[in-house]
Amino acid sequence: MNPWHDVSPGDNLPITVNAIIEIPKNNRAKYELDKESGLLKMDRVIYSSMYYPHNYGFIPQTYCDDDDPLDILVISQIPIVSMCIVEAKIIGVMRMLDQGEADDKIIAVAEHDKSVSHIENIEELPEHTLNELKNFFEDYKKLEDKEVVVERFQNRKLAQEIFQQSIEDYKNKFS
Repeated sequence: MNPWHDVSPGDNLPITVNAIIEIPKNNRAKYELDKESGLLKMDRVIYSSMYYPHNYGFIPQTYCDDDDPLDILVISQIPIVSMCIVEAKIIGVMRMLDQGEADDKIIAVAEHDKSVSHIENIEELPEHTLNELKNFFEDYKKLEDKEVVVERFQNRKLAQEIFQQSIEDYKNKFS
C-alpha cells in the first residue's frame, strides 16, 4: 500500500482532509515519503538548530507543480507520530517560494484536538504562530545555502481552491 495513492483524501472535502504526517512537531529530522515504496525515509537532519513548529505532512491523492503531493501543516497541542492519518480542518495557506519555485503549504488544525478544532480561519491564529511559521520556513535551509521566501498567508477559501486544484492535477497525472 502506498499512502499517497491508496489513502482517501477524506470524506468531508474541502472542509476537512486526511493529512498523513511525515514529521512530528518539535523534530529536526526531515522525513519524507518514498514515492515508489510508500515507506517513510529520512532525507536529512535539518542543518540549522531549528525544529518543525507544527506537524508536517501531505494530503493523499493530490499533486503539485513540484511533482509531490500537496504539503500540509497540522496544528495540534501534541506531536503526531509519523505516518498517522489525521483528519485536519483547512484554515489557510502559506504561499511560498522554495529556491524560486512555488511550494504552497496548507495550514490546518487537527479536527479532533479540542484545543484547536474551534479555529475556522487562519486570521484566528495568534500573530506569533504565523511569525514562527514564516521564520522557520525562511531560515531552516539557510545553512544549506538555499533560499525560501514566504510570500504571504491566505485565507481558508483560497486554501480550499488550491486543494481542489491539486486533486484535479492528481487525477490528470495518474488517471
